Amino acid sequence: MAYVPSADAHAHDEPQSFVTKYIWSQDHKVIAIQYSLTAIAVGVVALVLSGLMRIQLGMPETDLVDASAYYQFMTLHGMIMVVYLLTALFLGGFGNYLIPLMVGARDMVFPYVNMLSYWFYLLSVLVLMASFFVPGGPTGAGWTLYPPQAITGGTPGAGWGILTMLVSLAIFIVAATMGGLNYVTTVLQARTRGMTLMRMPLTVWGIFIASIMALLAFPALLVAAIMMFLDATLGTSFFMPAIIAMGREMPHEGGSPLLFQHLFWFFGHPEVYIVALPAFGLVSDLISTHARKNIFGYHMMVWAIVIIGVLSFFVWAHHMYVSGMNLAFGFFFAISTLVIAVPTAIKVYNWILTLWQADIHLTVPMLFAMGFLVTFVVGGLTGLFLGNVVVDIPLADTYFVVAHFHMVMGVAPILVVFGAIYHWFPKVTGRMMNDTLGQLHFWITFLGTYAIFFPMHYLGVMGMPRRYYAYEDYAFIPQSAHDLNTFITYAALAVGVAQALFLYNMFWSAFYGRPSGGNPWRATSLEWQTPDTPPKHGNWGEKLPEVHRWAYDYNVPGVEQDFIPQTEPRPDSGPPHDRQHHAGEGRS
Repeated sequence: MAYVPSADAHAHDEPQSFVTKYIWSQDHKVIAIQYSLTAIAVGVVALVLSGLMRIQLGMPETDLVDASAYYQFMTLHGMIMVVYLLTALFLGGFGNYLIPLMVGARDMVFPYVNMLSYWFYLLSVLVLMASFFVPGGPTGAGWTLYPPQAITGGTPGAGWGILTMLVSLAIFIVAATMGGLNYVTTVLQARTRGMTLMRMPLTVWGIFIASIMALLAFPALLVAAIMMFLDATLGTSFFMPAIIAMGREMPHEGGSPLLFQHLFWFFGHPEVYIVALPAFGLVSDLISTHARKNIFGYHMMVWAIVIIGVLSFFVWAHHMYVSGMNLAFGFFFAISTLVIAVPTAIKVYNWILTLWQADIHLTVPMLFAMGFLVTFVVGGLTGLFLGNVVVDIPLADTYFVVAHFHMVMGVAPILVVFGAIYHWFPKVTGRMMNDTLGQLHFWITFLGTYAIFFPMHYLGVMGMPRRYYAYEDYAFIPQSAHDLNTFITYAALAVGVAQALFLYNMFWSAFYGRPSGGNPWRATSLEWQTPDTPPKHGNWGEKLPEVHRWAYDYNVPGVEQDFIPQTEPRPDSGPPHDRQHHAGEGRS
């Protein structure tokens, strides 16, 4: 039974000053915008770093980046994109903004903790950016931070660089834990009357399960970061074996570098789905709304999200096939990797069946949703290759892995991010983004990313190794590979510059965009039924909404308009086809 707060049960009083309203704000909507703008800003840093790396790879004669800087840029690019951009944006940005609105709550259950979570996140970003200015610069150990190389001499940033990275990660995990507790508790305890679990939009389900996963997976990374910090500063031997570095015997003995890999990937593979599940939920709502059709197999979609969340904790060691793993363990992790593809495939089939014979409106959000669908399938298929031990071992350190990882973990979620921003921007600002600029942004980004990452699969099968900062004077790399690498660089630079279209569109439209009205997409879910757009403090005015149906009543037979809001009462009796339509609606 959902907890239903009374109309005057405000979590906190309405702020009166500029500082309490926009800086030290406890309003989930303001905190969501703070999270989003910070994540986008740090994402731009990662985008610039990737551009510099591509210039070095495609045009090595420029000498723009030396070897040390290349590996430092690679490390920060990977860590920022996976953790500080995508995780923060999906959970801290979309989760914060949408959960209370979609479940009919006035705010998060713990608004003060919610505020603290953002400021801890901002502190973690500032500590990470400070690594550019410490002696030796940021760490160049690769985004996986494997010891012993991460903290031994000869690795760029082996001193202050790796320490600032570890401290930043620890602070980020504190922020993520405070946020995750809020998201989970709000979903379980603050749903409005009638909002049963099986009436929640899939966006809420995706963020809810991802938050639970984050609460379980992030402690492994926190422990690993603390242990490595102690190895680097106090000479402990959690991960560091007896080793001679730069001709000097180090004080460590008996540590296990392999233990760090297990801890890192026990976090690292659930992290893939901590990003993917919110993306699955968001894209489900985009597809249903812009195809004007109820989501196919809602219950199946919910259980697929739950099963993916559980199984993701049993596949981590498929990242470690080349570590000398026992064959029986390799067999187990290969099988579990293939099994987790089943609920993921179910979601893809249900998206396709939702689109089947639908009234598809090719709006900008829908273009990004369909772009995600294609890209996720492509990236998922290459993942099946890498999930097999025999195929993975020869491909493990090649560009094939770079291509797969970026398609499924980089391009696909980023397409959802863009689609969701275009979709919910009218709710946040009361204004529409420019449609022409949005379509131009989509086509350049979508086609451009394929120009970047499709050729990398070929380079990987050819045997071109990843993590090299230059490829001259290697006899096994033909001239065609160099030419392809140059082409990829030009494509990457074009896509990177094209993101300025999005940034301009977003900031210009926030002030000068066409007024959107309260529900420009004619959507059914609760966030579009608020009395004000943008929603005011407390979201719902004097009275909380009451929910009477699920979130996907589109084109219901016998109903004049092509959508029915969740707040619309259901008739006690109706035509047989209407009763049949609602028979499948979930109840909890």
